Order: sequence, then structure tokens, then C-alpha cells
Amino acid sequence: MSKNKPNYTLPIIVMFFLFAMISFVTGFQNPFGVILKGQLDLTNFQSQLGNAANFIAYAFMGLPAGMILQKKGFKYSAIAAVLVGLVGVVLMFVSSVFTDKSIIFPVYMAGAFVAGFSMCMLNTVVNPMLNTLGGGGKKGNQLLQFGGATNSLAATICPVLVGYLMGSNLNSLSLIQARPALFIAMGIFALALVVLAASKLPEPILEEMAKAKIEGKKVEKPSVSGLFKFSHYVMGVVAIFLYVGLEVGIPNMANLYMTGSTEIGGLGLLPALAGSLVGAYWFLMLVGRLVGGVLGGFVSSKVMLTTVSTIVLCLIVSAIMMPSTMVNIPFTDMQAPLNILMLVLCGLCTSVMWGAIFNLAAEGLGKYTAVASGLFMVMVCGGGILPLVQGYVADLAGFIQSYWVLFAAAAYILFYALIGSHVYRRDKSAEELNEEVKEGIEMND
Repeated sequence: MSKNKPNYTLPIIVMFFLFAMISFVTGFQNPFGVILKGQLDLTNFQSQLGNAANFIAYAFMGLPAGMILQKKGFKYSAIAAVLVGLVGVVLMFVSSVFTDKSIIFPVYMAGAFVAGFSMCMLNTVVNPMLNTLGGGGKKGNQLLQFGGATNSLAATICPVLVGYLMGSNLNSLSLIQARPALFIAMGIFALALVVLAASKLPEPILEEMAKAKIEGKKVEKPSVSGLFKFSHYVMGVVAIFLYVGLEVGIPNMANLYMTGSTEIGGLGLLPALAGSLVGAYWFLMLVGRLVGGVLGGFVSSKVMLTTVSTIVLCLIVSAIMMPSTMVNIPFTDMQAPLNILMLVLCGLCTSVMWGAIFNLAAEGLGKYTAVASGLFMVMVCGGGILPLVQGYVADLAGFIQSYWVLFAAAAYILFYALIGSHVYRRDKSAEELNEEVKEGIEMND
């Protein structure tokens, strides 16, 4: 007699919840960079250091997070990630308590770095967990797409909320104004702890290890070095590094450009308007992911990535060449700079790049797939490094000219879609691994 299929509704909701938290806390670094730039008189380069710390943490935590997941399972890893995230947000709050400028920035940086550890750990848990809860295949991909949508929704809310809290006085910016957003984050983390503690999550990794131990089998652990025989994966790792930098760099520099004074080449717009436009970028990413989830069953990742990277290249060039003339935003009573609208539209395209690159890079990896996922998490540090480079270029050549850095990143992604993603070698055990995964899903069901 077959067992009833487990009801994973609550665990799925919890994973969506955590997916949103990843984006909400990561999103702090953009508007907080604007606040700190005004409060501490920072350069564009320095204003991106908090964002850099948040993403560079992935480089340190990517592989350890994978090892923790392998040894302790999903529930332990998720609870540990939430606890670390709570510490990071508390540190950012503590930085707002000090009045000494020499203390504020280092404490904030420490908070951003610790929060980055948490975001990396959560990413390592949430992505494979949603795929497992969906049973892999199309259902697993569907859950990942909807999880990505909740991620984009939180990313939309964060800059709008903080922009509203910042108000209209650019000369009196302080992290004190952002405390309500930090309180919200701390409250959500605390709630997540309670829900996770009460939730029962499937643990296929631990079950597989226990089964192998009972049967006396030796669990093989593929090495990271073995991945370098797959050229399409190596080039895919570079593409992911550049993609995350592209996704984050577009709205980050746009926010600095819009709120910067006209004396230094900025547009001098109010933080609330700038935050709304940055929020619109993340909202379009939400729309793009929902549409991408539907089209993903009909269009190949190669075609999808080729199309969106080409459009992004055109939009970035348009933003660089077009004037900053204020124009009416369709269907609203608001106005926005024309070149900024070109950058906002990039959100529709960057939304589907992660999934497409990951899909192409993971093709034919077989037993190396799990190790490859951990290394992908390490490459998320590009979201901190590339905007830092862009900020340096902005200090030298101006805000809008710094987008040539992101143009080069998008050009490489197009190259990867057309040429670099071609699979020259497949792991011999790929089919065997797929069969084992299917058997494991059936066993869990």
C-alpha cells in the first residue's frame, strides 16, 4: 500500500519567506550607502564598500555553507543562517547609535559582512530545498521561479521604504532614519526562527548518508578541482560573477547618480523619488521572473540568455547616450530622467539571467553538480566587487560613464550564451546521478 504524499505547504512558505529575507537585507546596502555617503562625506567608491562587504562574504562562506548543509542538513543550516543574519542586522543597528564618525563606518561594515554570511547560507539552503520540495524537474523549477518572485518583491519594497524614511533633506542624512527598516528585519528574523523551529523539513542529504552507512557504502565526495575539466562550467562561473555585479550595479549607481548633487555630476533628486525608481527596477525583475517561469518551458536557456543580454547592452548604451531630461512615466503622474528609465527597464532582462546561466553551466556535470552549486555561491561576491570597480570609475569619469563597466559585463554574458556555454565534455555518471535523484525523490514521497 502506497503512502500518502507528504504535505510540504508550510516548508514551502518558509522557504519563500527566507527567499524574501535574502533580498530585503541585501537591499539595505544600496540606500544605506547613500545615507552613509551624506552622513560621513564618503566618495562613490567608499559608499559601495558596505555592499562589497555583504557580497564578498559569499567568497568566504560559499563552500563552508555547502559543507554545513552536507553534514547537518537543511533545518540546522537554515536556523544557523537566520541567527547569523540577526547578528548582522543588530550590528548595523548598533552603528546608528554612535555619533563618532570614525566608529560608525567600521561597525556598519562589520554588520554588512556578517549579514553577507547569513545571506550566503540562506541561498545555499533555499535553492536546493525548494527544488527538493517540488520533486525536481518542472515543479522544482516552478517553485524556484516563484521563490525568485518573492525575492524581487522584497527587493522592490526595501529601497522604497528606506527612501521614504530618508525624507527630503539630503543635508541631514543619518542611519538613525533607517532604524525602522532594521527593526522590521530583526522582527522577521525572530519570527523565522520560531517558524523554522516548529517546521519539519525533509532531509534527503542526511537520509542518503544514513542509508549509505547502513548498507556499508562509501559516499563519494567529488572534488572542486574536477570541475575545471568542464570549460562551459568554468566560463559559466565567470558569467555568474559578472551577472551578479551587473544586477546589483545597475540600481546601486543609479541611486547614487540620482541623489548626487549637480555640482558633482548628479541629478539632485529627492531620495524618495530615487528609491521609487530603484524599487521599480526590482519590481520589473519580479515581473521578468514570473514571465520567465512561464516561458522557461518553451524557450531554451541559450535563446533566453542571448535575447536578454542583447537587450541589456542596447539599454545601457541608450542610458549612456541619452540626456537626463525629465519625462512622464506612463500610467503614473510621476516624472523621471529619461536615461534612468532605460536603466530601470534592464530589470526585465537581468531577472532571468541567473537561472539561464546556472542551467547552461550545470549541463552535463553529473556527480559534480552539488560541488558546482557551492562554487556558484562563492561567485556571488561579484555583486560586491563589480559595483566597487564601477564606483571607482564613477569617481574618475562620472556616474553615467561608469556604466561602461556593466556594458562589458553584459557583453561577456552574451558571449557565454552564444559560444562559451557549448558543452564539450559530460561527466560519465550524469545519467546514473539523475536516476539516483529520481529514486531518492520517490523514496521521500
